[in-house]
Amino acid sequence: MIKKLPKSRIEFEVSVPWKEWEKYLDKAAEEISEEIKFPGFRPGKAPRKMVEQKVGQGTLFNNAAEKAVQKSYVDFALKEKLDVLGQPEVEIEEIKEGEDLKYKVRVAVMPEAEIKDEYKKEIKKINEEYSQKTAEAKEEDLALELEKLANSRVKLVTVRREARKNDSAEVDFQVLVDGVPIENGTSKNHPVVIGKDVFIPGFEDNLIGMQEGEEKEFELEFPKDYHQKNLAGRKATFKVKMNLVQERQTPEINDDFAKSLGNFENLEALKKSIKDGMEEEQKHKLHDEKINAYVEKIIDNTEADLPEVLVHQEIHQMLQEFEYQLQTMGMDLEQYLAQLKKDAEELEKDWEPQAEKRVKSALALKKIAKLEDIRIESKEIEDEMNKTMQYYRNVKDMEKNIDMERLYNYTKGVLENQKVFELLEKI
Repeated sequence: MIKKLPKSRIEFEVSVPWKEWEKYLDKAAEEISEEIKFPGFRPGKAPRKMVEQKVGQGTLFNNAAEKAVQKSYVDFALKEKLDVLGQPEVEIEEIKEGEDLKYKVRVAVMPEAEIKDEYKKEIKKINEEYSQKTAEAKEEDLALELEKLANSRVKLVTVRREARKNDSAEVDFQVLVDGVPIENGTSKNHPVVIGKDVFIPGFEDNLIGMQEGEEKEFELEFPKDYHQKNLAGRKATFKVKMNLVQERQTPEINDDFAKSLGNFENLEALKKSIKDGMEEEQKHKLHDEKINAYVEKIIDNTEADLPEVLVHQEIHQMLQEFEYQLQTMGMDLEQYLAQLKKDAEELEKDWEPQAEKRVKSALALKKIAKLEDIRIESKEIEDEMNKTMQYYRNVKDMEKNIDMERLYNYTKGVLENQKVFELLEKI
């Protein structure tokens, strides 16, 4: 009899008849006699009673019980069609020769989400709301994109005059506090665009009016909220030499500018291309927002008793994804945690609510797929897998290292979710 416990755990008892589990005693004796020498017997051939006398009945019986439990537990789970998660807790009753082996198991199982019928009404409201929204590029946004494009084509012309706002310059500088150079406070031929306010307030203003070869010394105060706490609010002396002054010549946004960018007949053609791209991007953004709104409403209308093991698995998956993102930024998890002044355990605790939402949404989408009889054909999965494999075709030993079963299940899940969202969009 299977007893339900909180957090999608179950408890059941298994009984293995003596005649069945006695053979595991022979197997255990065989393995032990392969490791321990018994005079007159080849490895693995010593009689069970002799092995029992040598290592003790407890050792032999515990070894055999472990093997019997492993086999009978799997058989029971398959027979009862249990979708178990993680390692089971096994409690064996007293082991006696000639008697059946009985043990109790507690283990988490994959929960089934229960979705309220009202969720479709909520989805309908979302569809009505988003049907009123259109992907539209505003004129001010278009003008801003054109300005960015022009700024990316700036021409730098070296000039023999004093530096002005918006000029590009190269400077040598040294920063001293109490007459002592600060760490990382010295640089040669450092590029700066005057007026971009990348440096502390006042630094770039002091460059205005300087000419090539000119040197200058001035004092400034670091902001009170400066990121280096040892410098925050302190006065510093700046020694600067101007090495190069360049005028930034931004091209005029006209037909000639459009033609210089490629296959554009005039400025209007360039504007249309940019506008189309912006609207396409907006379409994707609105679609993603709508999908996120679906997921939030589905979660609100779903009940699921989440097992701890499933939530912890999701947290570890989130950590792996986050570590990859950090690597792309040249940072590792240890450095990130040091900045937060937290350890990995605290971070996992912080992420637990988000992990629960992710697990709940996955279960809910799977349930909807089941209720709506959404099925993914093997050919669809294999075709999508081939696309993934093609993407990584240049990665050395990729096919050897990739877990094909895991990729299959992942791909199936992605395609299933896509079909669920397509169905929701029709409500």
